[in-house]
Amino acid sequence: MKRFILASASPRRRGLLSAVGLEFDVVETAVVEQPLEGEPPQEFALRMARSKALAASALNLERLVLAADTIVELEGEIIGKPKSPDEARRTLSRLSGRTHTVITALAIAQGGEILEHEAVLSQVALRALSGQEMEAYILSREPFDKAGAYGVQGLGRSFVEHIDGSFSNVMGLPIENALAALKRHLLPAP
Repeated sequence: MKRFILASASPRRRGLLSAVGLEFDVVETAVVEQPLEGEPPQEFALRMARSKALAASALNLERLVLAADTIVELEGEIIGKPKSPDEARRTLSRLSGRTHTVITALAIAQGGEILEHEAVLSQVALRALSGQEMEAYILSREPFDKAGAYGVQGLGRSFVEHIDGSFSNVMGLPIENALAALKRHLLPAP
């Protein structure tokens, strides 16, 4: 498979793609991640993935671009990345003992156009967390660059009771879907 561009700063996405042997270049974009008034969570994630793909494609018209955006949704509300210990504490308290949805939107672009996009949803049930567990986790600094204030690939994995759907989606990239999309555009037709 030819090299492509990953329009993402996420170390988890880079790790997932590298683990399956893909070669790519990383281009970070300056897309402002702000939902529009009344925008449903899934539509927001799709819009962000498309915007990132188009921004990177505009700089590299000949290259295929993969972009993704992951959000956590609880009862229709987007739960973002915490900016402070208090925000991490509030987020973890809200998710404790409940099921939420992780949505990762993928977009493939080339020549300044979107070739395809999709959203992948996984349901994640967290067990009830004690205040002491939350405080120790916040001190680890792990919650601060993750939507929903936890990382399923790190210490936060111990909080997860059950995942219905793709595990890698919860990490930030549904690798099966990403591979299928990349193959459709990077492999020559038979």
